[in-house]
Amino acid sequence: MDIAELEKRKSPHGEVTLVGAGRLGFRTALNLMQIHRGGPSRINVIDGQRISADDLIFRFLGARVGDYKARFIEGLAGKGFSREVKGFPEYITGENLDLISGDVVCIQIAGGDTLPVTADIIKHAHRSGAATISTMGVFGIDRDDVKVEWLDEAPPENPVVEYLQAAGIRDHLLVGTGKLIRDWEPVTPYVLDRVSEVMTSEVLKLLRRRME
Repeated sequence: MDIAELEKRKSPHGEVTLVGAGRLGFRTALNLMQIHRGGPSRINVIDGQRISADDLIFRFLGARVGDYKARFIEGLAGKGFSREVKGFPEYITGENLDLISGDVVCIQIAGGDTLPVTADIIKHAHRSGAATISTMGVFGIDRDDVKVEWLDEAPPENPVVEYLQAAGIRDHLLVGTGKLIRDWEPVTPYVLDRVSEVMTSEVLKLLRRRME
């Protein structure tokens, strides 16, 4: 195989949708956007939240308080960027699931009871043939706590696992520390870095399977 053919095979391909662009989702979006010689050709980012004063990771890159997170991520791509990045400044509900498309759907939403809408997103994505991945807790102070587990094999004592299994979800991948708001540990930036690294890796593996 010649160099031209090898380079063609390394071009971006496929579509990934990120639902949630908070501190974790933003990290994952940046990871996917910075991939070279591969990765998705299109990245969709869905989140209705605006940037607050506490969102330092956004502000480090020039975001202003009050900007939509999804629109800011889209703007980082800018004119001439090598892949398409589209931001949707909306919260996902049962009424707008049609915003979700692509080969891989990555769910990283937080705050309140997000499990019902997470289950709805997964079911919608599976109906269209997409692979799905989400978090199972991101609290923690040890980077080594981050795990990857298929839902069917995950510990049922985790409330995320328990809920999704009871909702009839199958063939879904989970990434995280397994630690939740009930545990004593806070959410730390370096653990979020590690979760996003692992999340990005697993998204790429799922995307490759979908493209084969």
